[in-house]
Amino acid sequence: MTLAPDRRAALKAKHRAAIVRAARGLIDERGGRDFSVDDLAARADVARRTVFNHFASLDEVLLTVCEEELSVIIDRFLADMAKTPVGDGSRSSMFDELESAARGADLAPAIASMYRILGEPGKADPKAAVLTQTAFSRVTERLRDEVTRRYPSADALDAALLVESLMSGIVVIADHWLQQYGERPGAVVDDESRAAWDALLSRLVHSVRSGYMPTD
Repeated sequence: MTLAPDRRAALKAKHRAAIVRAARGLIDERGGRDFSVDDLAARADVARRTVFNHFASLDEVLLTVCEEELSVIIDRFLADMAKTPVGDGSRSSMFDELESAARGADLAPAIASMYRILGEPGKADPKAAVLTQTAFSRVTERLRDEVTRRYPSADALDAALLVESLMSGIVVIADHWLQQYGERPGAVVDDESRAAWDALLSRLVHSVRSGYMPTD
């Protein structure tokens, strides 16, 4: 019997959610991406082919889990921006909004969680670097769209460069932060590691601001 379109859609959504939930469980148990498609299918109680009906690869499953982690932070980021009165459309006003949102968002736990899911980028794990870059590219696009929506008269290239500069910088300082604190148990709730993150974010903000504060 052929399922009605609504039931088919509901079943697809159920299977997709089960796969992502199973991936989260395996990540938590194994401390990263050390599991196979067969492991994932068994945990989700679906056929192996069902996994590939929803995701092109295991990497896509991991990226989806990672995006969900980052989306919680990006949603907060965007909500903070939405509460801020729109500025005059200058580069400096756009930067002020993004800076305020970046400082208000609790980025450190999401960063640590993402690296635990994807692995720490570096020579020892080049695949992690590619996955990390892909994850950040996807959330960067959301931020870029929001800045463009809020500042329709702003120069599109200025807006894109600003968002890309900030997000690329966050990738760099995240890697530096994790080299120091990534192995510490409970690092993301540790006062010292949080202070270190805030200091790195301040350095990034200062560096990026110097390129966006001059004459408008």
